[in-house]
Amino acid sequence: MSMRDSGRTLAPALRSITQQHFRDWEMILVDDGSSDDSVALARRVADERIRLFTDGRWLGLAMRLNQAIDAARGRFIARMDADDVAYPERLALQCDFLERNPGVDVLGCGMMVFRDGGLPVGSFPVRTTHEAICARPYAGFHLAHPTWMGRVEWFRRWRYDPRCLRAEDQDMLLRAFGDSSYAALPDILLGYRQDRASIRKSYRGRRTFSRSVWRHASEHRQLAVGAMAIGEQMLKLAYDTVAIGTGTSRKLLRHRARPVSEEEIARWRRVWLACNTSGDCM
Repeated sequence: MSMRDSGRTLAPALRSITQQHFRDWEMILVDDGSSDDSVALARRVADERIRLFTDGRWLGLAMRLNQAIDAARGRFIARMDADDVAYPERLALQCDFLERNPGVDVLGCGMMVFRDGGLPVGSFPVRTTHEAICARPYAGFHLAHPTWMGRVEWFRRWRYDPRCLRAEDQDMLLRAFGDSSYAALPDILLGYRQDRASIRKSYRGRRTFSRSVWRHASEHRQLAVGAMAIGEQMLKLAYDTVAIGTGTSRKLLRHRARPVSEEEIARWRRVWLACNTSGDCM
């Protein structure tokens, strides 16, 4: 987990890890130059399995994730952001799948999209097989970054590219998919916070991924396919820009998220309540 000025959201994120059913874990928490109370808050956590790295500098997400990869001592690496919430069975179920499926390199899962206050919005579609996840690689991979758990040797082989701002994950999947195997559990095992959209973030992400697509297409002599894929990215950017600029980005999010059952909503509310109850680890 990398964090930057995450004091408002860090406590429930950390509680969601200390409450995992799977107990044999270490958390590598890397601060990326926070100016708020994130570091002080993290230091108050009474759990020796959390290893905090901080040097006061801003280096960017990709550099910090590579730092965490180098520091990892386990066989698997799980990803999560400092404003998200893991369901208590997440690590156990993903570890079990990877143990039983040694050919899979990276495993995702379903996620509940929520807004401030834990208000559920819906769940994003999950594609469970490598073929489905990689069906249109130049259009992007349906494998949500905060849900990843993978083998440490895979992360160390491919690593994150610091040049790929806002698209580190998609670039990594694109470079690796021909020599890798991806999968995802259909179960919702992560709460993903998405409060507001940003034209700037959308522009950076789509521009950076377009550059990755062009590099890959050039290396594999697929320039026509690459050019068409970049055009599609620009159309998506225009759509996002209109939605955000007209104040309808929340409708856009609801359109992308799928409805969830009352049972799943009740399950999410139990997770949210447990991770927002003070006194257990903070």
